[in-house]
Amino acid sequence: MTTSAPLTVAIDGPSGSGKSSVSRAVATRLGLAYLDTGAMYRAAAWWCLREGVDLTNADAVTAVVDTMPLSISLDPAAQTVRVDDVDITEAIRDSAISAKVSQVATNLDVRAIMKREQRARIAAERHGGFSGGRGIVAEGRDITTVIAPDADARILLTASEEARLARRAQDVHGAADATAVEATRDEVVRRDRDDSTVSQFMQAADGVITIDSSELTFDQTIDAVLHAINQSTQSH
Repeated sequence: MTTSAPLTVAIDGPSGSGKSSVSRAVATRLGLAYLDTGAMYRAAAWWCLREGVDLTNADAVTAVVDTMPLSISLDPAAQTVRVDDVDITEAIRDSAISAKVSQVATNLDVRAIMKREQRARIAAERHGGFSGGRGIVAEGRDITTVIAPDADARILLTASEEARLARRAQDVHGAADATAVEATRDEVVRRDRDDSTVSQFMQAADGVITIDSSELTFDQTIDAVLHAINQSTQSH
């Protein structure tokens, strides 16, 4: 599929639905930029912990995040995240960050800051940026409803809790046996429960295409997303 106009693709979904890896692959296929908004919240959590901020102090967290020197690559083939010129690409995936990120992500003032930053990055890719103005795939929470409700294609990528737990366990622990799944349960289920207090990502809003990847392979999920994008752009 090719497109001449700048293309914005918004993908929402719960933890473990595969939205990050699928979105990155789709961006690569289409030659678009890729924005992992979850990485921005993880970077914010890392920065707050680095600065010694009490995450239960909402005002202090907001103040620190508002001045966070964040740099995030939009290259789907080489995503890097840097704060204060420190490469934290790997560090923000640590379980310690996963356990704390919801405390930052559920701060409504922080979400307002992030919304501003995410919209700015999406807008920049429509006028140049990494993709040369071709467009962007943005994924995370609130993308289809709050951040980019006017995206050319809006998709909710979901999966059963069992499938999501197995995938996250495989990613984090390298196995999907019962022990690994249980070790991952809190990270997936609790984070979704906490984040759902400030974000709607379990059910599709009007005009958003739902893709259930529970029984799909990775490649089949990519194909389903590409098909949904094609459907959406053809109907516009």
